[in-house]
Amino acid sequence: MRTETSARERLIVALDVDTLTEALQMVGRLGDDVSFYKVGLQLFMAGGLTIVKRIVEEGKKVFLDLKIDDTPRTVQEAVRTSAMNGVEFFTLQGNADTARAARAGRGQRSTPKFLQVTYLSSWDSSDLLDHLHADPGAGKSSIDDQVVHRARRILDSGCDGVIASGTSVSRLRREFPELLIVTPGIRPSGASSDDHKRSMTPIEAISSGADYLVVGRPIRSSNDPKATAHRIQQEIEQALRSRAA
Repeated sequence: MRTETSARERLIVALDVDTLTEALQMVGRLGDDVSFYKVGLQLFMAGGLTIVKRIVEEGKKVFLDLKIDDTPRTVQEAVRTSAMNGVEFFTLQGNADTARAARAGRGQRSTPKFLQVTYLSSWDSSDLLDHLHADPGAGKSSIDDQVVHRARRILDSGCDGVIASGTSVSRLRREFPELLIVTPGIRPSGASSDDHKRSMTPIEAISSGADYLVVGRPIRSSNDPKATAHRIQQEIEQALRSRAA
């Protein structure tokens, strides 16, 4: 765990918008209060690495969430092209060959850190039957057990950490004390969970052992995004103090 990281730096705002203009407007509205942003497939399709570079030029860090999986050479070159100062996290899919190629593309740099998704925050145990043909009634097929199993495979492949939601966070922290855990589906108390079946509040997630929190709609849809981000950071700080006590 990266316990030295401040509460401000642990909040990653998801820029799930359609254009560079919208993304930069949000970065501008949040100003110095937010230093870390996620660029996913939706925004990346609008302008590729140009968008990432513009956000980095604003003095921000980027989590590039593309979940790539292709031939080793393609993965290596994609990472090499995107491994610039400011790109801190990068998501992969695939096996050990994918992770090995990504590390080759990263070269001697310490970043980006490579993450893989355990299971989407829009899944719960009932989805295991539909997607994996696993019986959710069997103890070994609970979503949290499956997440632990998948996390072990992700680490064995050579990745640096995982993206994990809900009650899986505490299980993962117990199983892998030093694991880098990024948690999406974060919703402040009283907010709608939207399509996240395993959402958590900021306090719950950090208290369970998450290192970074990804928040999108609650901030983007807020009448005062800066105030909402600040409240989430306060909750993170509160949880960090309790965790350290």
